[in-house]
Amino acid sequence: MESHADDDGCGGPEEYLMRAGYALGADDGCIADARHHAVAFLDRAGAEHRLPLPTRVRDITQLVVSELVTNARKYAPGPVLMELRITAGRVDVVVWDSDPTVPTARAANPGRVGQHGLEIVKAVTEDLFVEQEAVGKRITARIALAETQGAAAPPPPAP
Repeated sequence: MESHADDDGCGGPEEYLMRAGYALGADDGCIADARHHAVAFLDRAGAEHRLPLPTRVRDITQLVVSELVTNARKYAPGPVLMELRITAGRVDVVVWDSDPTVPTARAANPGRVGQHGLEIVKAVTEDLFVEQEAVGKRITARIALAETQGAAAPPPPAP
């Protein structure tokens, strides 16, 4: 996971076809709300910009939103903000929280129960990085709209 101090690696606001920000509540229901916002955002982006959004992208986006918002709720006091951005080639899920501690993915351990969220997010995204801010941090996960050559294909369905 990279850490970027000043730049999120994006060309600028004109690069995005759509952006939407959400202030999430302080209760556990905010995680489900965040997933619903993500689905509605993708539906709107697909309709308004005629983007092909495979089921894989929808599923990964919901998973990433769920993991990042859950971590923010679990480890940071105060509000959680989420921004969704889309270009012709990717979806960015950005989650801000008030804790400045940079999270680290732990080494894979099949015997460990829990704390696999960042491992999972790193495995299913194109890029993942953290920006420390004056207050808290911002985590950005990038999801490619098209399959990347290096990405592992899902296993075929069982007969």
